Amino acid sequence: ARLIHRQSHRSKEAFIEVNCAAIPESLLESELFGHIKGAFTGASANRPGRFQSAHKGTLFLDEVGEIPLHLQAKLLRALQDQEFEMVGSDKTIKVDVRIIAASNQNLRDMVDSGKFRADLYYRLGVIAITVPSLRERPGDIPVLIKHFCKQLESRGYPANMQCNQSSMRMMMDYPWPGNVRELENAVEHGIICSINGIVQPESLPQDIREYCTEASNHSEVSEDDENIIKKIQSVMQGCNNNKAEAAKLLGVNRTTLWRWIHKYQISV
Repeated sequence: ARLIHRQSHRSKEAFIEVNCAAIPESLLESELFGHIKGAFTGASANRPGRFQSAHKGTLFLDEVGEIPLHLQAKLLRALQDQEFEMVGSDKTIKVDVRIIAASNQNLRDMVDSGKFRADLYYRLGVIAITVPSLRERPGDIPVLIKHFCKQLESRGYPANMQCNQSSMRMMMDYPWPGNVRELENAVEHGIICSINGIVQPESLPQDIREYCTEASNHSEVSEDDENIIKKIQSVMQGCNNNKAEAAKLLGVNRTTLWRWIHKYQISV
């Protein structure tokens, strides 16, 4: 998103990023569109939203699939007509904003299940760019690790951090169900828990260590394993291979589901 912004005619204007998954639903409308004084308890002054801050520039809506249905209609109007009202106000505000949206979820599936508006989906999807998941491009992992180390260094973390061969191999083997964001968190965890400036296997998050330990202890598939495989395949089929939904139905987190998929070599 930043690269698109930097290469566009809007490059000299603001680039505003909003992680829709990180903002409580009750505050998201105010965060996006702003509010006026007295709009709600605690609104002691007028406060512009991210749309106004991004005027003439680019607004990046990360995890756009997390925006609740009742707010999607207002977002659609802001996209189509480039206008909206602040929370608590009836005064229409005009803006000139380019929207870039991203989601780890399959928005097409969400449309089919009634969780995402079809008109908003098509309005956002004028030009769609599919970014392969991290597990499909393991060659990027060392480059990203180096990049995140540099970012953390600028935030005051130790400089010249390194991963030893074993920890790097573990990160190359791990399927990264949380994609790049999970890798970024793992690098930060590794640096915090590093030993003498070196990220070692024991420095890595528990999910990665458990996954690699289980993978190394992989044995032939037992009858119990066969039952697990059938259950996973049935659930995955029932929710159209939506891994987040499948993990919920199976009562596990996505990392565990990915561990099972990799262990049992289940085609998804």
